[in-house]
Amino acid sequence: MTSRERMKAAMDLRIPDRVPVMCQLSIGHMLLQLGVSPVEFWHDGAIFTDGLIRLRELYDFDGILVSLHGHDPDWRRGIQSIEQSAEGEIVTRSDGQRWMYPLNDLPRPEVFTPFHVSLASLKEGDLPIELGYIPVSQGLHFRINANTRFDIFRRIRRKVGMEYSLHGEVTSPFDYFLDFLGHEQGLICLVENPDKAKWILSQFALLVSRLADDMCDTGVDAIKISSPFAGSAFISPDMYKAFVLPHEAKIAERVRAKSVHVYLHTCGSIGDRLELMFESGVSGIECLDPPPLGDVDLEEAKRRLRGKGFIKGNIDSVNTLLVGKSNDVLADARRRLEIGKLGGGFILSTACSVAPAVDRNALHLLAEAAHLWGQ
Repeated sequence: MTSRERMKAAMDLRIPDRVPVMCQLSIGHMLLQLGVSPVEFWHDGAIFTDGLIRLRELYDFDGILVSLHGHDPDWRRGIQSIEQSAEGEIVTRSDGQRWMYPLNDLPRPEVFTPFHVSLASLKEGDLPIELGYIPVSQGLHFRINANTRFDIFRRIRRKVGMEYSLHGEVTSPFDYFLDFLGHEQGLICLVENPDKAKWILSQFALLVSRLADDMCDTGVDAIKISSPFAGSAFISPDMYKAFVLPHEAKIAERVRAKSVHVYLHTCGSIGDRLELMFESGVSGIECLDPPPLGDVDLEEAKRRLRGKGFIKGNIDSVNTLLVGKSNDVLADARRRLEIGKLGGGFILSTACSVAPAVDRNALHLLAEAAHLWGQ
């Protein structure tokens, strides 16, 4: 099987020749391994593309995940200067704003002044009518250039052909909601003004669904819905059913109608909502964080979810890959493989993103383990 065929078999709940391997890498880990300019890697679509391809080769992954898309080809416009520092690169913009682009993390402004819409004065016209950004993290937005929204997918296909599985990513309406109102105001809104919360969420669900629908037409094999704030550390199962499930279901329906796989990425403890997540109509889930990061035991999850969809996970990126020794990593990977491969529908992966400081040699062991014990 080719890597793409192997991944498709796993996502189709069939049994491939061996368990496929594909991890999500943090931006910090990518930067440390590639040794590229953090500013260029973040903004330049061609450099970001080449980096993703190099990392797939480095770790022998069966697929490539594209987490950022719509890079602006004229991104240098508006940048006054780029200074080198021990921590990374300092960008001064034409408007006087200064940003730090670390060598091992996401970019951040020198002075962070988040703007959130006031719920009390929110009117219908205040809601966006199109998605022009990706809410990456805590007020950090990646702007989507309307003219190059999906160029990166076509660029990757031209470079690597059809041998590897190609995955896109959209962000959950719940994430957009929290980014739009701010986490504090947004979470209070769920309790004190649930109807207004559902109204806002419905608009974002419509916009994300459209984006995902258009992304399907680029030839991706799967789309990940990034939904990190939908675990039990933030909201209860009842709130999940009210404010997350119906809106992510709209996205899943649009994607599955295009015969493209779609899977949910939710961090932390999700043991109390494993089955609920599949009620959205998705074909798979990640991260399934194990203790102590989360509460999911892989063997129990396989038993509870058999036939509902594929599982992607669940190696601990911190306690196993970051601080464990080589023998620990191999033993952990072997155990996951022996549990996960039974009956098919399993992709070996870290539970959540690979931490920036994880040694590349530790990550190499995952593909090695899959070749040894994944048949």
